[in-house]
Amino acid sequence: MQVADMDGLAWPVTVPALLCRAERACLRADFADIRPLLRRIEHDFGIPSDSHAATRYAVLRSAVAARVGNWAEAVRWCPDRGSLERAETGVVHTVALAALRRLCETEGRSEPGTAALTIVLWAYLLDDDDPGGFRALLTTRRGTAVADDHWDEARCRLVKRITDLLHALDTRAGRDALAAWETAWAAERLAPVLASGTGSDSLIPLECAARYLVGHGQGLALLEAYSARHPNPDTWSADSVDDHACADALARALSQRGQDRAQTGEWGDALADFATAARLGHSLGPGDQAAVRRAWKNVGRTLNGYGYSTIVRIHGLETAYPLLPGDSELAAELTAELVRQGQKVFDSDTEQSRKRFARALSVSPGDKEARAGLDDHLRVDLCRTFDGAQPDGKLGVREVRDLLRRDPECAFARRWLGDHYAEKAVTAAVRGLTAQARAAIRKMLHYDDHAGPYDEEFVDEKLVELLLGEAEHAADKGTRAGAKRRVKLLNAVADVADRLRVDVGEEPTGQETLF
Repeated sequence: MQVADMDGLAWPVTVPALLCRAERACLRADFADIRPLLRRIEHDFGIPSDSHAATRYAVLRSAVAARVGNWAEAVRWCPDRGSLERAETGVVHTVALAALRRLCETEGRSEPGTAALTIVLWAYLLDDDDPGGFRALLTTRRGTAVADDHWDEARCRLVKRITDLLHALDTRAGRDALAAWETAWAAERLAPVLASGTGSDSLIPLECAARYLVGHGQGLALLEAYSARHPNPDTWSADSVDDHACADALARALSQRGQDRAQTGEWGDALADFATAARLGHSLGPGDQAAVRRAWKNVGRTLNGYGYSTIVRIHGLETAYPLLPGDSELAAELTAELVRQGQKVFDSDTEQSRKRFARALSVSPGDKEARAGLDDHLRVDLCRTFDGAQPDGKLGVREVRDLLRRDPECAFARRWLGDHYAEKAVTAAVRGLTAQARAAIRKMLHYDDHAGPYDEEFVDEKLVELLLGEAEHAADKGTRAGAKRRVKLLNAVADVADRLRVDVGEEPTGQETLF
């Protein structure tokens, strides 16, 4: 089918022909002619499905929507950058100019869709490879070729003006480096630029923005932005759902900042950066390891000796220790500092002192000073126990027995173990567990320095003596509970005495029945 135009010339009614006429009308800014042509395409042929025709049609629809200020529609119809080569460059330029003007007029209003449209179209037009022939379009319009130096200068100037505009809009809206439209503009080749549609101003995925920033010397901006979003770097981890996307970029930025801080003598901060980078999956290279080694040797120290801090130094050494697991010099230094601090607060902060000695032993299991420090604390606790005071730490059979093995002359340890097994013997006897009671008596005798071996009769005699002493003590309390306990103890005595066939020297009274 053919129709005649206003000049009487016939032209075919096909999708390509209608699109061509619509594109010419767009270049003349005759939008009144574009709409009927697009409606004709939709009415007679439907929305084009061919990729080439579909792209040309979509850009024209975007241009019409931009013309009337319907920017949501303009953004919706604009194809992605990979398809723009199929469109008429002049029409793309028309939409790009309209979008740029709109951004200049926003006065602080947030229009991420318009920003995305501007970035996509101008990045395509100003691409180094000029895939759309934008330079040729300008040459045609000027009627003369554009010299190389003029083209490069004009192109760089326009790129800078767009960059400055986006930076100003970012500053006005308070967007950080990760969400900045300027970052999306610079990283446009790395990721598709799209308005999120979720209320966020971000135009590219977070990981793409992070990767761009650290790859272009803006690691500090990345860390500043991410720290504002996640204020506690101690919680950053590659295993975290929140941190996983940016883990690699963050680790690279932290590694670089750690090296920079080591160069300026910020030892503790440098070690913290390397530790966080390691949690994010970063493997320390030779340069990183050298920086860590230099940092741990200096952290907490000063050149003149003033301001030396054992606490700061221990913290720094603890941070470095997992980063250099095979460094024996580091392990020895950490152990020495832990022991020194444990000795320093031995009397003033016993809990801290114990922890320091225990940590020193975990770092260097055979360290004698750390072991001696813990043993001294145990001796103090044993002494307090016999003085009727509450020990600072919890006393355990294993710990006291190990102490006695290391120090056979420790009378407090021997006495405590004897009392412990005496108590176990009484408890077992009251419950009728004679074999267990005898075993406990043998251990009591061993720690009371009685020479063995011990025959059963001797053991039973000692058990009876012990039970009678406990019964007398219970009677002295003069309470109902004491009386009940005395009955139980005397019944246990009767059970043991029956086997011994000896007189226990106790006469039952009242309701007490011994035999």
